[in-house]
This record gives sequence, C-alpha cells and structure tokens, in this order.
Amino acid sequence: MQTDHLSTKFAALADPTRRAILARLVKGETSVTELAEPFAMSLPAVSKHLKVLEHAGLVTRGRAAQWRPCKIEPAALKDVDDWLETYRRFWSLRLDRLEEFLAKDASAAHSKQRKGLKTKRAPRKK
Repeated sequence: MQTDHLSTKFAALADPTRRAILARLVKGETSVTELAEPFAMSLPAVSKHLKVLEHAGLVTRGRAAQWRPCKIEPAALKDVDDWLETYRRFWSLRLDRLEEFLAKDASAAHSKQRKGLKTKRAPRKK
C-alpha cells in the first residue's frame, strides 16, 4: 500500500523526538552528534529518526568531508501548512462568530441590568 506524501509527513511529525530535532534544525544545520546531545538515546537511534524525517522530505543530509550536516527543508512543510489552512479559516470564522455572539449577549445582559437598576430605585424624598 502506497502512502501519500502528507500522511508520511504527519507520521514523521507525530513523534516528539522528531519534532524536537526539527526545532533544533530551525536554528541552522548541524551534525547528528550535536542533534543527539539533548536526547538520552544512541547515535543510531537518532539516525533512525533522521531517516524518517528524510523519507518525509523534511530533512536533508549533506556531505562536507567528514562532516555530514543535517538541515531542515522548510518548503517540505508547505503542503502541511496548506492542509492546515483550511482548518485555520474554519476555526477563525467560528471563533469570530462566537466573539460576536458573546459581545451581543454581554451587551444585552448589561442593558437588562441597567433597566433593572432604573425600575428598582426607591422614590426620592422631598
């Protein structure tokens, strides 16, 4: 069974270690050894995570003599962002409508409260 590119990217992003690796790579390219430092795992385990990210197209590894720099491929996240944009618009519209409703409801409650204050006042003494 063949998996679509978006599913492959979401599967890669599902793991917190891989998200942490991407967060580190946003700061700039680095080596596998440096990527592995904050994790309590072996270099081969980090390499496996990198292979998943590479397969999803989110990361590339280069070669500069003995150094194998890893870097993020930000353009690879575009289709994820495009997919999420539909839901961003959906929730933004819903939240805008909720905000309008709450503002009207608060205004109506304030009006009722002011009317109640006007009718419950005791008559003035002369």
